[in-house]
Amino acid sequence: MKFSFKVFSLVLLAGGVLMFSGCDKDPEPENIPEMITRVVLTFTPAGAAPIVAEANDPDGDGPQDIEIEPIVLNANTDYTLTIQLYNGLYEPTDPEYNITEEVEEEGDEHQFFFGWSAGLFTSPTGTGNIGAAGTVNYADEDAGGLPIGLTTTWTTGTATSDKSFRVILKHQPDIKSVTSTSADGESDLDVTFPISIN
Repeated sequence: MKFSFKVFSLVLLAGGVLMFSGCDKDPEPENIPEMITRVVLTFTPAGAAPIVAEANDPDGDGPQDIEIEPIVLNANTDYTLTIQLYNGLYEPTDPEYNITEEVEEEGDEHQFFFGWSAGLFTSPTGTGNIGAAGTVNYADEDAGGLPIGLTTTWTTGTATSDKSFRVILKHQPDIKSVTSTSADGESDLDVTFPISIN
């Protein structure tokens, strides 16, 4: 089955590089490209209110500005991160609106990869698994036992500011394996958030 992709990227003055796209199946064997216009990162600490940051491009590749909210986390805190993806060019009642469900259902073809500035986290350590052999604490998996990344866990370090947190979603049909990297497959999403630890 063939997938087609629609990709665009823009650079923001205030922080972050953003590239959105998506993939979706149509009832025919051919797939119609879908666009991810909204990404929601929810960092939830145990027993406390979640911290939410969003990246929004409400009209896809239209004239409206893209906005990326900064992530502000507390120092020395354990978080569970969940990621939600939406195509706002559809109504919330349309099945094409919630891209998260598609990624979960097609987990054997998708994997999130993460990269971050050194010193942000004490777990996982390092700077991520984008273009490197670093580790990520995945908390979900596909039917074959391989990570997806819609849910991950993190422990922050000490206070720091003006850092970055990058999220890439790769589409890897027929190639996802224990050795898959961020260089394999097509990017459905590539977004960099500014991040600070208080």
